[in-house]
Amino acid sequence: MKSTVKRKCDYLIVGAGLSGITLANLLATKGEEILLIEKKNHIGGACYDYLDGGIIVQKYGPHIFHTDNKEVWDYLSKFTEWIPYKHKVLAFYKNKYYSMPINLDTVNSFFNLSLKSGAEMKLFLRTKKISIENIKNSEEQAISEVGKELYGAFIKNFTKKTWGEYPEELDASVLKRISVKYNKNAYYFNQKYQGLPKSGYTTMFNKMLAKKNITILLNTDFSKEKNEIGYKKLIYTGKIDEFFDYKFGKLSFRKIRFKIEKLDKISFQPNSVVNYTDNSFEFARITEFKKFYNTKSKKTIISKEKYDNDAEDFYPIANKKNFTILGRYLDESKKLKNVIFFGKMAEFKYSDMDDIIVEALKRYKNL
Repeated sequence: MKSTVKRKCDYLIVGAGLSGITLANLLATKGEEILLIEKKNHIGGACYDYLDGGIIVQKYGPHIFHTDNKEVWDYLSKFTEWIPYKHKVLAFYKNKYYSMPINLDTVNSFFNLSLKSGAEMKLFLRTKKISIENIKNSEEQAISEVGKELYGAFIKNFTKKTWGEYPEELDASVLKRISVKYNKNAYYFNQKYQGLPKSGYTTMFNKMLAKKNITILLNTDFSKEKNEIGYKKLIYTGKIDEFFDYKFGKLSFRKIRFKIEKLDKISFQPNSVVNYTDNSFEFARITEFKKFYNTKSKKTIISKEKYDNDAEDFYPIANKKNFTILGRYLDESKKLKNVIFFGKMAEFKYSDMDDIIVEALKRYKNL
């Protein structure tokens, strides 16, 4: 029988991903009573991980922490030690491995060249790039950076397999995140601080939430429980269109299917993450988790990843239709005085993990 006692708190936070957890921790340090509710059966959102046979498995794909912001690094370091880790990615195209992001080695290997410097690489790519004055979509963004051949090999079909749409269907901002390195630097990120939580993200999050004035309810749907909870302020990190019962239409998100497999072999692939960029493979990339932590084990665990229209929503898709719908929801949200929309789903924007922490610190100071 359902309790008739109404729960009360100072802040009701909907969603126990990185956004909700960070604000819960910050507000609780000032003595606020926090009720954190989560629809899933675990905390951590897309960063959730777990231990299987000594291997830390990131259920929703690879998440490497990287930042230049010392305040952010120091804040999280209160809850975890770090394993130094610099991320590398390989692309597998027509039975050959290439370094990603595109760099001097990638260009030399792909075009069978022997360019010696970044300056030579820039001069060569000028012969491949297509100059476009008013870039309208991600295809134009990509070919203006690397030309049609590299775009066709490493970007076009890979984007379709990860986003469910070809680059010409996506806003230019989606592929602005793709970097080109005019040297032999094979590392994916350039930030000063890079690493993985020593015991995983979930352990770190549990420490962030280990306060007497934080109550956590899992398997709890806000839409069904909102009338049973009394609060002074609501921090909503779920999908903004869902909050308003889709009154202006549904926003579209990148939907990803993860197939996790435990294999009776020491190693599966030559790198922690390999992108499969041509259409001879159905999946977009494979992650081999033991290679993040250099775990010694006679078995290995991999995750095959691809876009699936029937899978869970993960990342906002930037296109004109979504931006039009979003504008109407944002206008509606401004009418609510005691509701704060925060996070990638609520604000419909892609943010790196450190950006979320930075924004959470700002929001906390304003609160």
